[in-house]
Amino acid sequence: QVQLVESGGGLVQAGGSLRLSCAASGLFFNINGMGWYRQVPGKQRVLVASITNDGITNYADSVKGRFTISRENERTVHLQLNSLKPEDTAVYYCNAEIKRTIVSAQREYWGQGTQVTVSS
Repeated sequence: QVQLVESGGGLVQAGGSLRLSCAASGLFFNINGMGWYRQVPGKQRVLVASITNDGITNYADSVKGRFTISRENERTVHLQLNSLKPEDTAVYYCNAEIKRTIVSAQREYWGQGTQVTVSS
């Protein structure tokens, strides 16, 4: 099986920082882009940041200049969260586009999520 596991969430005061990590495990042909989404109760999951295998990044306007996504290797992605605001409070989910074998269709995989709570 393919699994994405997030870590690094926690409780932080406004203005503080956290670093989230996501690692993909299992057997697969390749991973294309990876990214981070977040979701609050009663709301739809939204994109926070993404990165392609060529290192091209994309950020939501609300986090641009404060968050940084980086790709350590094919299986691992990080999200540095700086200057955190209470509005950033959410469950953060790792996402990856994975092709399991050379003849398999590309599928979207999700981690279980890690809670980020920012207090005022």
